[in-house]
Amino acid sequence: MDDNNDSPISEDDWGAAIAEQEKADAEAAARAAAAQAAPAVQSGASMFQEFGKAPATQTHNDIDFILDIPVQLTVELGRTKIAIKNLLQLAQGSVVELDGMAGEPMDVLVNGCLIAQGEVVVVNDKFGIRLTDIVTPAERIRKLNK
Repeated sequence: MDDNNDSPISEDDWGAAIAEQEKADAEAAARAAAAQAAPAVQSGASMFQEFGKAPATQTHNDIDFILDIPVQLTVELGRTKIAIKNLLQLAQGSVVELDGMAGEPMDVLVNGCLIAQGEVVVVNDKFGIRLTDIVTPAERIRKLNK
C-alpha cells in the first residue's frame, strides 16, 4: 500500500478480508475431507430423505413464475380429410369444404387442447374471436380420459 491514503481501504481491512478468506478455505477443505471419509454409497432411503427435506423458503406457490410462458392459441374453423391426389390438385381459388357449419361456434385450442368456444368478430379490419363458452377443468379432464 502506498502512503498517499488515496485508497479508502486500509491495511486492517485487507488483513480482515484475507483472514476471512483463509477461514472459508479451511472450512471448505474440512467439508471436502469429511465427504471423502464418508462412505461412497448411501442407502436409497437416506438419499431420498435428504432430497425431500426442502426448506420452506424454497417452496413457491406463486403463479407469477408461469405468467410469461408463451403458449400456442389456435382458433379452428373446421376440419376435413382429403386424399393426397385431391390435395395435389388444389390451386389458387380452390374451395375446401370443412366440417364446421356457418354460424357454429369456433373451437379455441391452447397447445392443442380445447379450452373454449366462440364466435368470429372483426375489429379494426382484423379477425378476432368472442368467447362464448369456457371449458371447465373437470370437462377437460373428462375428455382426456376418453
